[in-house]
Amino acid sequence: MSGYGARQPDAHRAETAYAVVIPTLGRPSLGVCLRALAAADGPPPERLVLVDDRRRDTGGSLLAEVPQPLRSRTTVVTGGGRGPAAARNAGWRAAGPVPWIVFLDDDVVPGATWAADLARDLAATTAGTAAVTARIEVPLPAGRRPTDWERNTAGLASARWITADMAYRRTALEAAGGFDERFRRAFREDADLALRVTAAGWSVTEGSRTTTHPVRPAGRWISVRLQAGNADDVLMTRLHGRGWWRRADAPRGRLPAHLAVTGAAVAALSCAALRRPRGALACGALWLAGTAEFALARIRPGPRTRDEVVTMALTSAAIPPAAVWHWLRGQVAHRRTPPFGVSGTGGPPWARREPEPERVGS
Repeated sequence: MSGYGARQPDAHRAETAYAVVIPTLGRPSLGVCLRALAAADGPPPERLVLVDDRRRDTGGSLLAEVPQPLRSRTTVVTGGGRGPAAARNAGWRAAGPVPWIVFLDDDVVPGATWAADLARDLAATTAGTAAVTARIEVPLPAGRRPTDWERNTAGLASARWITADMAYRRTALEAAGGFDERFRRAFREDADLALRVTAAGWSVTEGSRTTTHPVRPAGRWISVRLQAGNADDVLMTRLHGRGWWRRADAPRGRLPAHLAVTGAAVAALSCAALRRPRGALACGALWLAGTAEFALARIRPGPRTRDEVVTMALTSAAIPPAAVWHWLRGQVAHRRTPPFGVSGTGGPPWARREPEPERVGS
């Protein structure tokens, strides 16, 4: 790494100097990530900031995971268990006056030439570039079809503004006020920030560096727990309007179908309570048909093993009401959230534009 840096002019190094910020819960994957970062060819980070976002002290020091070449550059700060958006804010503000902040998740693996590729990515930016993305690779098992969870993780490879590996210009972060800490999960906080900085006139460009995002182990009910993101989608709509899906290239999901299936279940139970068997039977049939269609849509592309089929059947019944519950919770929690106003966000000195008006019916 030092050899690469020695060949770079001082002015060039100053323009592309960077700090790495990694929010972490102390998972075993953190050590793998840090070892790959230390071994990557290219200029090392000026600072490495680990944000300990565990809710309570578990007795383990994060510094023990840091390889020796990075240890003198490392700072550990406390995130307080408030989620990745707040943790990233704590990290970049503690990183010092470096021009670029590179956010990494603690379960990714930077490529062998990651640092050199990053230097080229940053050198290719203009003064109006707020951020540079990375190429995310998700290795899937060979010899069989991926499971539902593996397919879900594979979707990260095509996510437009994923902060699993994202380099942000510090001045753009300062102008935007950083991440919105109302996003408490690792979901939508990256799209929200990118929409705000691009609305202010900055650009987000694609980089050449490659980072691997392995599929981490997950329990049977992970897909049900992920439905909490429906509340974050409500917040996104309040902030950015109904057209934010299109601007962020985000999939719409199945919320309308989940609302219909859950409504049929509620109607069936209501009819049964009111002793209206025909209505209960009709609504129950609609619920069963909707649940079966959802389960089959998830089973067909998968490995179709007994365990996977059972998991899909159980979770396909649980996901619609969970999605509706979190959507309703978001409607209540964010009912008074005002729309995002670009006038409060600084852009490049020469560019500031208003966001596109929403079209009626979009």
